[in-house]
Amino acid sequence: MQDVTITVIDREGVAHALEAPTDMNLNLMEVCKMYELPVEGTCGGMAMCASCQCYVVSDHKLNEMGYDEEAMLSEAFNVEENSRLGCQIPITPDLNGLEVKLAPES
Repeated sequence: MQDVTITVIDREGVAHALEAPTDMNLNLMEVCKMYELPVEGTCGGMAMCASCQCYVVSDHKLNEMGYDEEAMLSEAFNVEENSRLGCQIPITPDLNGLEVKLAPES
């Protein structure tokens, strides 16, 4: 089993170092919820609500954005060029050191 460390900067600017297992098929939204960070994930990870939107701060190569994620972000508030939905970022070994910032609640 391999854990990765992901830094999540909350809406107050506080950085949280989260240990996330890579062998449990989790996504970033689920890891944030495990650590009780203020990520709603209202739709349960279906890319339908944008309540887990975050900004990718580090220079990690992430999986390609799917159609559902692109469509949701095209309608969401506070979208930046580095916006992603946490529910669409699977936790994999190559994410070690990933740094993201939670988007403002709209």
